[in-house]
Amino acid sequence: QVQLAESGGGLVQAGGSLRLSCSASGSDITNINMGWLRQVPGKQREPVAGITGDSITAYADHVQGRFTISRDNAKKMVYLEMNDLKPEDTGVYYCYTASSAGIPNYWGQGTQVTVSS
Repeated sequence: QVQLAESGGGLVQAGGSLRLSCSASGSDITNINMGWLRQVPGKQREPVAGITGDSITAYADHVQGRFTISRDNAKKMVYLEMNDLKPEDTGVYYCYTASSAGIPNYWGQGTQVTVSS
């Protein structure tokens, strides 16, 4: 079973940048699809970005061109570089691993991102 720990969130002004990090432990992540979800109060978690074991990436439309997901399998790390942040990017960001069917099955405690206008 993999354990995930997110870090790097914080308060930033609109137009600013943040880099989220996700540290994985307990299992080798080399062949595991991973990604980031976001949750805002009162709503379900929604996918933000995903990355396959061989680093094929996918993004939600509202972050395409602004966010970049990457991974370092040797370090068991996944990153989310977020640029040109907007107030609507505010939320708790969770790193996740996905099952072979692409469904998130493990995630961490999350890291808060707040973008002020």
